[in-house]
Amino acid sequence: MKHLLLFVLTWAVAFIGRAQLCTGSLGDPIVRSTFGAGANPGPQLSSAALGYSYQANDCPGDGSYTVRNSSTGCWGNTWHTVASDHTGDPGGYFMVVNASNNPGDFYVDTVRGLCSGTTYEFAAWVLNISRTNGCNGTPIQPNITFRIERTDGTVLGTYNTGNIPPTGAPEWKQYGFFFTTTATVANVVVRMTNNAPGGCGNDLLLDDITFRPCGPLLTPGFTGSPGTQKTVCAGTAAAFDLFVGLSAGYVSPRFQWQLSRDSGAWTDLPGATAQTLSVAVAATAPPGTYRYRLTVAEGANWGTASCTVASAPLVIVVAGRPALDITNNGPVCAGTSATLSATGAVTYSWSGPGGFTAGNGIASTGVLGDAGSTSYSLRATDAAGCSWTGATTVVVLPRPDAAVARDTVNTCAGTPVALQAAGGSSYQWSPATGLDNALAASPLASPADSLRYQVLVRNTEGCTDTAWVQVNVRRPARAEAGPDRVIFLGDPLPLEGSVTGNTAYTVQWSPAYFLNNSTALQTIARPEIDTLYVLSVTSLNGCGTDRDSMRVRVFRRVEVPNVFTPNGDGVNDRWEIPALAAYRNYTVDLFTRWGQPLQQYRDSYSPWAGTLNGKPLPTGTYYYLIRIADTAQQISGAVDLIR
Repeated sequence: MKHLLLFVLTWAVAFIGRAQLCTGSLGDPIVRSTFGAGANPGPQLSSAALGYSYQANDCPGDGSYTVRNSSTGCWGNTWHTVASDHTGDPGGYFMVVNASNNPGDFYVDTVRGLCSGTTYEFAAWVLNISRTNGCNGTPIQPNITFRIERTDGTVLGTYNTGNIPPTGAPEWKQYGFFFTTTATVANVVVRMTNNAPGGCGNDLLLDDITFRPCGPLLTPGFTGSPGTQKTVCAGTAAAFDLFVGLSAGYVSPRFQWQLSRDSGAWTDLPGATAQTLSVAVAATAPPGTYRYRLTVAEGANWGTASCTVASAPLVIVVAGRPALDITNNGPVCAGTSATLSATGAVTYSWSGPGGFTAGNGIASTGVLGDAGSTSYSLRATDAAGCSWTGATTVVVLPRPDAAVARDTVNTCAGTPVALQAAGGSSYQWSPATGLDNALAASPLASPADSLRYQVLVRNTEGCTDTAWVQVNVRRPARAEAGPDRVIFLGDPLPLEGSVTGNTAYTVQWSPAYFLNNSTALQTIARPEIDTLYVLSVTSLNGCGTDRDSMRVRVFRRVEVPNVFTPNGDGVNDRWEIPALAAYRNYTVDLFTRWGQPLQQYRDSYSPWAGTLNGKPLPTGTYYYLIRIADTAQQISGAVDLIR
């Protein structure tokens, strides 16, 4: 299986190894081997990879290397895929090394121009490119020794990484140590040795080899104020005194203050060569971050970057006005509230007319009165503690004055009543139950039951007001005269009228004759002829008169003779029943004493002469059965025929 060494700076930096520490301050990197940037493949190294052959492909073989800006999952996907160098630059090169099966040097280079008698930090970034599940889960782990030597081979410093284990995702690790040049040494040799044996694994990436000078301890600060960062609100002038404390170490130090506006490039400040610096921030200073640092070197080495150290920066932030967004939800209608809204700050303080105050970004004004424009002021404080002011104007639109002609109307069931509203340009009645037009100013209402209507009145500005009308539905009393009746002449008949409905009323029976009391609901009638009685009930709630009628039929009592003498003397010669003339539905049946039918009359009776088929019947007793449907009577008896 292959072996690879790749050094690169990526977003996955998670580890820094140190053999010894600088007790003072570090300068800027004076040597930075980044392998450059560009398209794949990168160029062959001139002398750094002694003993390794250069291959231009993605996956170099054992004892080979390549230079690339990305690495794919080589060798059966046992390698990680790395998309960029350790800085995250997708075009930045790094060195891909597939280590030889035999331990030995894989990187040797000479660094020139160091200061003699100076301590330096050496550092490099390394990534074990083997996946944790590669090589059946047991890839060989890289083990590297870094050495700094004089050009004659004398070792000035060394550091061993130990085994670098595989990781689940690409993980860059920085390793480094400190060494000190001797009095006559300005050039050193960097040597990296792979101590691991050959086999499956032991594959690495390499990037960013740096040297930084180490000098006395520099302690920056602001005079009379703790901390290393200050904030000034834009538009405000301020002054600061900066200083850097210097520990022992330099005999005759020299100083230079520098300014950076982009966290990258540093510019010397003309004349700023003392250990302190006074900074005046003008009210017109552009917002941004101003970083100040002091560079220090021994006087004899002044002007040589490789001998210069720098303090940590002192930061002055000129906080610009935040992007405050101050709005409201207006225009709003009088009688409602407006919502004030502000974003872009940390805290908010609103003020307005009538003593209004609020402390949130979103606030309600409360109910607004008259139409017009009202201004609300805002003081907002941003994350830097700077306060800013602004305002928003709420436009208040006029509200219509909803009015109704009457707020309570009475009507009788089934009788429409007009509702009348005014004060706006459009109207909406609710509920729409019983209305002929719910959008009319004056609809007709015919609810089945009492109902409270609301009318929403809207003006041309879209503002609304409401009013209410109570419609009381009154119901008339209902007359019930009772069923038709049949009586015999001279009999008293109780008229038992009744009334339904929950209202007061008066009563009148007509015709009034033959009545005991025509204004009583229940009275006595003694009609002598058939009579149609009408019961009139007048509701006292104004819902009119209801009428019902009942018919009384008056019949004479049927009196049947029990003897007649058809002997031709002109006296009682026929069996006569005069009362039947008043009836319309009846039958008269005559029988012999043995039940033999003799004669039947239906609805038309003629006096019987005592004959059968025109022949006189003998003296005797005969029987009759009279059925009167009108009165549900059934009369039977015997009649004697005497000749």
